[in-house]
Amino acid sequence: MADCNRMKILDKYLIKRFLVTYVFAVLVIVLIIMVIDFVEKNDDFIEKSAPMRAILLSYYANLAPYWANYISPLMIFISTVFFTAKMASHTEIIAILSSGTSFLRLMRPYIFGASIVAVLSFIMVGWVLPKANKVRLDFEHKYVMDKFYFNNRDFHTAIAPNTYAYMSSYNNDSKTGYDFTIEKIQGNKLIEKLAARRIEWVDSLKKWRMHDYKIRTIGIMKDKMVYGTAPKDTVISLSPDDFENTHQIHETFTIPELNDRINLIKSRGAEGIESFQIEFYQRFATPFAVIILSIMGLIVSARKARGGVGFQIAIGFVLAFVYILFYIMSKGIAESGNMPPMLAVWLPNIVFSTIAFVMYFTVPR
Repeated sequence: MADCNRMKILDKYLIKRFLVTYVFAVLVIVLIIMVIDFVEKNDDFIEKSAPMRAILLSYYANLAPYWANYISPLMIFISTVFFTAKMASHTEIIAILSSGTSFLRLMRPYIFGASIVAVLSFIMVGWVLPKANKVRLDFEHKYVMDKFYFNNRDFHTAIAPNTYAYMSSYNNDSKTGYDFTIEKIQGNKLIEKLAARRIEWVDSLKKWRMHDYKIRTIGIMKDKMVYGTAPKDTVISLSPDDFENTHQIHETFTIPELNDRINLIKSRGAEGIESFQIEFYQRFATPFAVIILSIMGLIVSARKARGGVGFQIAIGFVLAFVYILFYIMSKGIAESGNMPPMLAVWLPNIVFSTIAFVMYFTVPR
């Protein structure tokens, strides 16, 4: 009974130090990022007369949680190495293990603390941050970036399997496309083509309105042609949102919205699905990374090193850098279409889980 009470006290002590060190590390890094960001963007704020209230509440109040969540896995790892190495240098870890506590039992409060962060991180990236990112990105588009104009000429896109749309140009302000066509292809043959001099989006109806259109149906024996001069409304798998600024747009979708966008792109048979799939799988992989890296941080720093705390912290930074490099490389390969997005997102976790497993049985603790 006494041992049970002692372990409960020890668990609370370790969890408290774990979370306090993590929160402190995140706050310091986020504050540094905010200062650097303000110095970098201050000229834009002045030039475009950004209100101070909007700068603080619309931008930085939403940028801070974005960065806090983004750096969580690495801060968990570094803070775990920092406070555990400090405990090891004071022989606290040795005292805990000498009392009969197994190393596996010592992991429990670390895993519990990391799980708290992982659950909060999942809720944040899944539902909270996307809404905050919308506000933040709207501010950036208005006060930091130049006004967006869709200036692509001869725009082509798939709107359904074997169905392709074309516009020679599109105007964002009037939501009007010019020289619009839809082509349906079966095998290698064109079976139907719709052409309109222009189409415009009707907000009240959520439909496109065609002007001066013609529809050609290509049959086996003869073609059929239908002309229309009166405006005609139509519904297609295309909206003005497809022509708006897509800068970091995948970060503004909740998990259900991301899933819907992926299914929409698949239904169109269009390209550019990789960035949305990577974001979707990353929402699930990041919480697991928090737990994996906390365990790895404990294994790295639990023994008293001859080089002192600084040496163990240096090892932690090196491993953190390797993790970042590994993630960036695999993500870049996936975005180029040379690696499945799910594998690219989970590969760093798989590799570092394997390393942690090997270290658990080979590194003296």
